[in-house]
Amino acid sequence: MSRTQRRRGSSAAALVTIIMLATACGGASVASSTPAPEGEEPAESASAEQITLTVVSLRPGSEPEAFAAFEEQVAQFEEANPDIDVVSEEYEWTGPTFAAQLAGGTLPDVFTIPFTDGKSLIEQGQLADISDQVAALPYADQFNANVLDAGQDADGRIFAVPTAAYGIGLHYNRTLFEQAGLDPDQPPTTWDEVREYAKAIADATGQAGYVQMSQSNTGGWQLTTLSYAHGGRVQEGAGADAVSTIDNPGTRAALGLLREMRWTDNAMGSNFLYDWGTINSDFSAGLIGMYTSGSDVYTALSQEHEIDPDQYGLASLPLEGADAGLLGGGTLAAVNVLADDAVKEAAVRWIDFYYMAKLLDQDAATLDAQTLAENDQPVGTPALPVFDQATYETSLEWIADYINVPLDQMASFTENIFEQPLVPEPSAHTQEAYAILDTIVQAVLTDENADIDALLADADSQVQALLDAD
Repeated sequence: MSRTQRRRGSSAAALVTIIMLATACGGASVASSTPAPEGEEPAESASAEQITLTVVSLRPGSEPEAFAAFEEQVAQFEEANPDIDVVSEEYEWTGPTFAAQLAGGTLPDVFTIPFTDGKSLIEQGQLADISDQVAALPYADQFNANVLDAGQDADGRIFAVPTAAYGIGLHYNRTLFEQAGLDPDQPPTTWDEVREYAKAIADATGQAGYVQMSQSNTGGWQLTTLSYAHGGRVQEGAGADAVSTIDNPGTRAALGLLREMRWTDNAMGSNFLYDWGTINSDFSAGLIGMYTSGSDVYTALSQEHEIDPDQYGLASLPLEGADAGLLGGGTLAAVNVLADDAVKEAAVRWIDFYYMAKLLDQDAATLDAQTLAENDQPVGTPALPVFDQATYETSLEWIADYINVPLDQMASFTENIFEQPLVPEPSAHTQEAYAILDTIVQAVLTDENADIDALLADADSQVQALLDAD
């Protein structure tokens, strides 16, 4: 099968369109993912029967070079695993579209989800139990327990593997900073400075100084981020004890900041319906001065929007208040609940090869970085450790010769991230809560007289009703 055939999705297709086989063929033994010794051919498995494994690849619209790098990695995996035929599907997770794919049975054998979805999908029986397959991995006991927990049930069984973690950062356009008379090497360190810089950019350039996501659940995600950064929490407790606490001083401070930047300073432009993809697009096009998002977003900015590295900056998020914290999240790799044991085995071998080996094995890390760099793909984008800080820093040393992202322009983030207290996302009905919070952000940005008291009280009532129904 050619690489073109493997990547069956079209970059022009809508994000919701991911057509694939509902299940993969099963029953065949799976070849080892360990490469054969130099000079020897990979060993054939005991069975000649092939396993077709469908996996997610990159987001629709990614550059051809990004897909080329991915397909080269597929070829490397298949060479080491001759009984597994990998078929890749373009994929981008969003709350509404993922729900439709899950309900329609159109997810690949291996797909990714945010940390926030792990517990609910496990409880609903919608992910395959891969505990036995993960337990066979040599590093199964080395995961950061707090990170691994996102993919485990109450009994510690594993249904999804954490592959990447992030902390929220402040992304900014160095060119717009300079045009506004601001020093791009001295990004704002307080929310008052963020407001000041946003107004300076808007006044000097006519572009939005600061923007906020507000739809497809991203508005709720980033309002939660701002609430945490001001000392608030939108949910306390877990499971049957979870309580909605959206109406808190931190959330009020966050909404007050947005209101002032929008209506007093006129510093937020004219688009108040951004989501993750559209905000990345406009930021890469030089239309946005600052916004908040995951620290790892530079990879998407490069692969999908060809951002000019010289214009990019990443700063640590200002934290203010006694209990202020940084929202931390990440990505889980999960397996379709319809997969049989042979497909689950193949799936975990793919997860091991594509996502995990580069974090723990020097040869795998070097090969991954070399493959990406040779295809002009970003190497070294800041992230948080899936295992521990020492392991993460060692992995960066292995790939130092291939790092091609502008790390010196990200120093404000990388030098401070491990000193900032991380706070996990709310654990119960997370995406439904984010969807409800979307409407608050939209209201504040589109109605100067929006009643924040009423909006917060109503949101708390709606989310609490979801929690009480469990």
